[in-house]
Amino acid sequence: QVQLVESGGGLVQPGGSLRLSCAASGSIYSINAMGWFRQAPGEQRELVAAIATSGNTNYADSVKGRFTISMDNAANTTYLQMNSLKSEDTAVYYCNVDLYVDYPEGLLRSDYWGQGTQVTVSS
Repeated sequence: QVQLVESGGGLVQPGGSLRLSCAASGSIYSINAMGWFRQAPGEQRELVAAIATSGNTNYADSVKGRFTISMDNAANTTYLQMNSLKSEDTAVYYCNVDLYVDYPEGLLRSDYWGQGTQVTVSS
């Protein structure tokens, strides 16, 4: 199985910064991509940013120029640097990993979600 551990959420004032991290561990054969989603109260979960092991990245228009996603391939960890935070960035942020799990029977492509970390932007 695979476990994801997120950290870095919290309360920050508008204009401030936070850095989220998500570490994957367990029976990982290889990771295809890692990403961050967020869900605000009463809203649908939405993609914030994603990164493939090739280095290709994808961002939601609302965070372009403010957020940066990165990945440490050796550590199976992804980071989300969030700058110039706005009140509308307030949400629970979830890490997602697209990977191949190494089962005794063989490899299986799966995706896993982290437990979520609260980010609150407020004065």
